[in-house]
Amino acid sequence: MRGRERHADRVQAAVEGDAPARSALAASWRRSAALHRLDPAVSAPPRRLSDAELGRARQRVEPLLHVAGPALDRLFQAVGGVGCCVLLADGDGVPLDRRGTVSDDATFRDWGLWTGTVWSEAAEGTNGIGTSIVEQRALTIHRDQHFFARNTDLSCTTAPIFDHEGRLAAALDVSSCRADLTEAFVGLIAVAVQDAARRIEAEAFRLAFPDARVLVAPGSEKSGGGLIAVDRDDLVIGATRAARLALALTPEALARPRPAADLIGAPDGDLDAAERGALQRALARAGGNASAAARALGISRATLYRKLDRLGLSART
Repeated sequence: MRGRERHADRVQAAVEGDAPARSALAASWRRSAALHRLDPAVSAPPRRLSDAELGRARQRVEPLLHVAGPALDRLFQAVGGVGCCVLLADGDGVPLDRRGTVSDDATFRDWGLWTGTVWSEAAEGTNGIGTSIVEQRALTIHRDQHFFARNTDLSCTTAPIFDHEGRLAAALDVSSCRADLTEAFVGLIAVAVQDAARRIEAEAFRLAFPDARVLVAPGSEKSGGGLIAVDRDDLVIGATRAARLALALTPEALARPRPAADLIGAPDGDLDAAERGALQRALARAGGNASAAARALGISRATLYRKLDRLGLSART
């Protein structure tokens, strides 16, 4: 109990000093105290949604939950054996899906690391899920970095997940109550969490543009997850948040048709080159069969042959 009192005193001292100007963690503590009027010494457990509220929250993001399932399974396979649980929270900081070991369930439920618990920064102060959502970045809140003294036995590593329009949609978290969790292992967890979050984003992005070609955006290699969706006319029709940042794409810019070549630096070519490419793709898909390629292109076989002759191409009958 004395340790929790010391933690509350340390948080209060940081909030009242100039630390928030120099530290992102202290800035979050100040938001918790000054903006949300929270007391670090409060011992009441986290708030939980009712079953009906949880059901409605899940319904609002059901497509994302479906897409995220395999990534949650893989992430849990990597971290579940060392006493961690995996949580997928919505944009309000409420876990809607979870992976955990049955033998640890009672412990995690007691700590609030369970579906339906409200982990927003406004409700729980500085914590992995809530602070990641507010700051829209991946982070770890380790033990006494939490705002509430009652949460200082937790270690939480979280990455935000953005939808196909670049808006924050969810947060992926790995949490542990183990006292022997080393800083090095927390670093490995952070890499795994961010990788899983990017996979979920990519799958959700492809689902949003099922008929488009999806390309990797240049300049997004460092952050990862930079994808653009291109229609059959090679016009950009969508971009992930990482691609928007890498290519300086605003919502207004994406609202207007824009050639993919202008963004990825590929040469536009001329009309003959575009037509040659279209014919070659049709022939490749048809296995070189001219009749099948002509049907796919919506032209007659004779027209196809005239175009092939003009462009110096050939096909089997």
